[in-house]
Amino acid sequence: MTTAPRSPRLLLLSTVLLAVAGIALLGVPHGQEQPAPPSTAYATTDPSSAATVPPASKPTAGTDPSATSAASTPSAVESALPPHGEGVPGDPAIQRNLEAAWPSDLPPHDERELLTAGRALLRADATGVDRAKWPEVFPHSGQAVAPAFATARFRIQAAIARRDGSPGRAVVHLVWAGMDRGGTFTDLRITDWHFTRTMKKGAATWTPQPRT
Repeated sequence: MTTAPRSPRLLLLSTVLLAVAGIALLGVPHGQEQPAPPSTAYATTDPSSAATVPPASKPTAGTDPSATSAASTPSAVESALPPHGEGVPGDPAIQRNLEAAWPSDLPPHDERELLTAGRALLRADATGVDRAKWPEVFPHSGQAVAPAFATARFRIQAAIARRDGSPGRAVVHLVWAGMDRGGTFTDLRITDWHFTRTMKKGAATWTPQPRT
């Protein structure tokens, strides 16, 4: 079963998402009652667990538009995570939040290469499909192992590739959904794949690192 390694980047993402809700609260004028928070969204650093992250609040009815914080504008509200279980329509919002929380810092061609590899690795890890392509990552791929997640119910919701401390290291951060062998479907799962830049046959390429 795929697991999500702990990463300082995940703490950064969670902090930014919480900050969105905090800024929205600051937009309510002094003395005005804050409405009850809407339903929570979920993010997780572990495939089997989820942490609640409140989305940005909308301005209270009757609030003076001139006193409304910028965090309460439609663009800020749209950037909030979609509700848990939103499905495919909510995926673009997750992608926007990832990109806003972690600005791009890689050349476009490196980012494309890393995203392609990261998506394929996650699919192989979760469903068992094409694990033999990465024997260094999946050393027991030749053995018959029941996949942890059903291929038909597996979906990558969002993904970004960023540097991981130095130009020669990178991480692909993925948010995904899937149904496990027990029939439980969960979205907003988080997995990171780490890569190092190596030379193969005279050309630089990104090599995935085995899970620890």
